[in-house]
Amino acid sequence: MAALNEILPVAAVLLDAPAADWREAVRRAGDLLVATGAAADAYTAEMIENIERNGPYLVVAPGLALAHARPSPAVHATGMSWVRLAAPVEFGHETNDPVELVVGLAAKDAGEHTAAMGALARLLADPDTARALREAPTPRAVHALLADAPEEARPEVRGGRGAPHKILTVCGNGVGTSLFLKQTLEVVLERWGWSGYVTVEATDTISAKGKAHEAVAVLTSREIAGTLGDVGVPVKVVEDFTSAAEADRVLRDTYDV
Repeated sequence: MAALNEILPVAAVLLDAPAADWREAVRRAGDLLVATGAAADAYTAEMIENIERNGPYLVVAPGLALAHARPSPAVHATGMSWVRLAAPVEFGHETNDPVELVVGLAAKDAGEHTAAMGALARLLADPDTARALREAPTPRAVHALLADAPEEARPEVRGGRGAPHKILTVCGNGVGTSLFLKQTLEVVLERWGWSGYVTVEATDTISAKGKAHEAVAVLTSREIAGTLGDVGVPVKVVEDFTSAAEADRVLRDTYDV
């Protein structure tokens, strides 16, 4: 799997970019994906269409949007872009607007970028690192911080009575925001000492409806929760996908601890 600084090169970082609205902000991120060879122009239109169809669920944390669409022929190679806006714009998210940072993602498949997404989620979950990334003076400074992303620790599921519980994290496409939330939940579960007893699977809305019976709960955004409807298990809304404190609260509510 590609490292974060490999799929998000210096050339894909743009700071203090002007944007009149969220569409132009997403186009800025898409232009960088095109310029670095990750995608064709058509992919930018697909990212915008994803938001128009599914709503602003990809505003995963206050001020942060993860612009992406499904893997498609318009994606040439897995890549990411980083756009810090000159002035924040509204995406229409109830709690996380306005957005000042847009991270673009073009995924060639559902798995190649998983490690990079996990690394980015861990960086942004740390307040000091997130602040340094948002305030970095140059693209090279941003890239240097990304290069310091810690490797993902994947604890093995230990033996025990019965199969481990499963939690589903869900987004529109299963390749972007759901991975952010999955990483945050896994950090909390490891802190609790529950990593061997609860697994977290990131998936898309269509697959989630078929997989929900395997899970104890579905965790997702408010917009996607409305799309899912009744799937037979509790569907819990998370506003900030990078917040360990919110993930902790939702897990405690799920398990009544």
